[in-house]
Amino acid sequence: MYIISLTYKVPLETVDKYLNDHIEYLSEQYQQGNFLVSGRKIPRTGGIILTNIQDEIKLQNIINQDPFKINDLAEYKFIEFIPSKVCKQLGFLMG
Repeated sequence: MYIISLTYKVPLETVDKYLNDHIEYLSEQYQQGNFLVSGRKIPRTGGIILTNIQDEIKLQNIINQDPFKINDLAEYKFIEFIPSKVCKQLGFLMG
């Protein structure tokens, strides 16, 4: 499992030009079961994605399809972790 931390490299005005494409990309990844949670950082300096993908190469290939990545708008940091405790609603993450 990975937390993906995006940090914008360009002004928000530039990010906003690609926002709809990025949201469409996220929707496709949710439909494919690749992403579990995503959202903006506060303050709005980037975003966070939680994925259940365990193969970093596969994950990198998926991230390479993100319009923010394609257009060099954000830097991506992958943080791998193994959940050791979760609430009942997130029990499916154990395993």
